[in-house]
Amino acid sequence: MSPPADPYAEPRRSASARRIAGLALPALVVLAAEPLYVLVDTAVVGHLGPVELAAIAVGGTVMSLAAWFGTLMAYGTTGRAARRFGAGDRPAAVAEGVQASWLALGVGVLLALLALVGAEPLAHLLAGNPETAEAAAGWLRIAAFGAPGLLLAAAGNGWMRGVQDTRRPLAIVLGANVLSAVLCPVLVYPLGLGLTGSAIANVVAQTLGGGLFLLALIRETRALRPIPSIIVRQVVLGRDLLIRGVAFQACFLSATAVASRFGIAAVGAHQIGLQLWFFAALALDAVAIAAQSLVGAALGAGDAEEARDVARRVTLAGGVAATVFALLALAGASVVPGWFTSDPAVHDQAAIIWPWFVGLLPFAGIVYALDGVLIGAGDVAFLRTITVISALFGFLPAIWLAYALDLGLGGVWAGLGLFTLVRFVTLMWRWRSPRWVVVGATR
Repeated sequence: MSPPADPYAEPRRSASARRIAGLALPALVVLAAEPLYVLVDTAVVGHLGPVELAAIAVGGTVMSLAAWFGTLMAYGTTGRAARRFGAGDRPAAVAEGVQASWLALGVGVLLALLALVGAEPLAHLLAGNPETAEAAAGWLRIAAFGAPGLLLAAAGNGWMRGVQDTRRPLAIVLGANVLSAVLCPVLVYPLGLGLTGSAIANVVAQTLGGGLFLLALIRETRALRPIPSIIVRQVVLGRDLLIRGVAFQACFLSATAVASRFGIAAVGAHQIGLQLWFFAALALDAVAIAAQSLVGAALGAGDAEEARDVARRVTLAGGVAATVFALLALAGASVVPGWFTSDPAVHDQAAIIWPWFVGLLPFAGIVYALDGVLIGAGDVAFLRTITVISALFGFLPAIWLAYALDLGLGGVWAGLGLFTLVRFVTLMWRWRSPRWVVVGATR
């Protein structure tokens, strides 16, 4: 005979809603901090002139490779750590963070070396003119030193989210980025370092953040020895996220390259729009971060119903939040571009992409939420496949056709729209199927 229900117990839906909010709100600040700093950096550099703005667009796009590596590393670590945590094994969840940090350090050093060696050819490949390429290469040679810290911070965020600790990441990320946001304008203007000052401020923030996450890990456990077999398993398990990340990078690098061919004003406007898009994506991803942790923990504990319940509410929350963001963007259409540059040619180009930016946001909010659900469930092979299909048969053909037909930035952003809508349709189909729900400490 079952014991009587506790009359004082709250419904699980209500408790779950509180847990989602408790994880999502700190994650929102953490996620928004880095792109907000990038927006500040873009605004500071934008007032140096259109060449500098175009240079940071090109250099920043290359450095976004490291950021995407960090994102996939954080997401993979969160899912694995959350399942261990949900199964009641916190030390195993933290151990995932230890090995992920060793992996992050190795990949970060490798990316920094590759960026240093390839700064000039990459800048010339992406930039539309030699002046922009030279400035971008100089910025990139300095900014590359921040890659190891950036990836260490990503690994730290990953395991802390997995054990449902969002307070320490909040303090670390805010501290590092506030310091850098103050440092950037001081180095660029009063000290007269220009683009070099921007790059130095980036390195300071990323290195400080990575170091503080590493210190938190050392305080958590003394089992810090690298275990190659676990690191290799993490690489193998993360291959689908890696392929997915490469597909994203191919899209955004190609978009910047095509935008550069339409002139300095076009690539400057594209940089503004793209950074706002990334800001919206990461800010809206806060609920998805909570979904990764809660879905992974629920499945690790064998509670498939709770995982489905979290998925339903996350999807609704993602759509509503993105719609609000879109309305704010629509209201600021005539004002926001002026925050970044006073160049009227850039403003004219920004007006071309703004309807695309506003119209796609509600769909993107649902896509980001469902990404979080499936990553938390470990269903990354499906995410890999639909992302590659969307890139190869949607985004990439559309933007290169825009270049061939001289369609301008409108054609580039139409490609982004196709990329988003294909993912929206396929993710909604997957969400309604039972295939993503697999219980246990591992998938």
